[in-house]
Amino acid sequence: MPTVLALPPSAPRANTPKWLVKFATAVLDLIGWKMVGEWPDLKKAVVIGAPHSSAWDGIIGLFAKVAMDLHVVFMGKQEAFFWPLGPLLKWLGGVPVNRKVPGGIAEQVAKQLIEAEQMWFVLAPEGTRKAVTHWKTGFWKIAKQANLPVVCLYFDYPSKTIGVGKVFELTDDMDADIANIRAWYKPYQGLHRGV
Repeated sequence: MPTVLALPPSAPRANTPKWLVKFATAVLDLIGWKMVGEWPDLKKAVVIGAPHSSAWDGIIGLFAKVAMDLHVVFMGKQEAFFWPLGPLLKWLGGVPVNRKVPGGIAEQVAKQLIEAEQMWFVLAPEGTRKAVTHWKTGFWKIAKQANLPVVCLYFDYPSKTIGVGKVFELTDDMDADIANIRAWYKPYQGLHRGV
């Protein structure tokens, strides 16, 4: 089983230095994490990662991203973008967001996706590491407005696996789509809980 997955031709590349790709792969090997599945050959996509129950999800995910030489855009709470971490997160594709001023973010991201030649946007549908009964709807709204599929990425801590799973083509029924996607995630266990 490979530590990291090969990227398809259309996936956005980060042009990461080879030594850094090797270093990130070695870290994943050292901590025992691997990847399974296959990335879809898409120039643009909304990628969701769940369950999101620990800050380790982001750290492990960033090592995997660097090891694959994958360029993604992701949002993070602005409090995380302090020196010296802030410039590193921005280099990795991070965009700081003020969570106290919601509204308009989905429209802005959808517009960027529509205008981009190549862009994978990644986010956690729970919107927080705490247990939630309802997922945030932003990922669905972004994908729907940009007319893009939702690619499901899971973190399964018992098996130390990051998996690329199903690609969902959205319908006009947001509640049904989100329920179907959440049901698909049922088998996977985060560090502190499942979905």
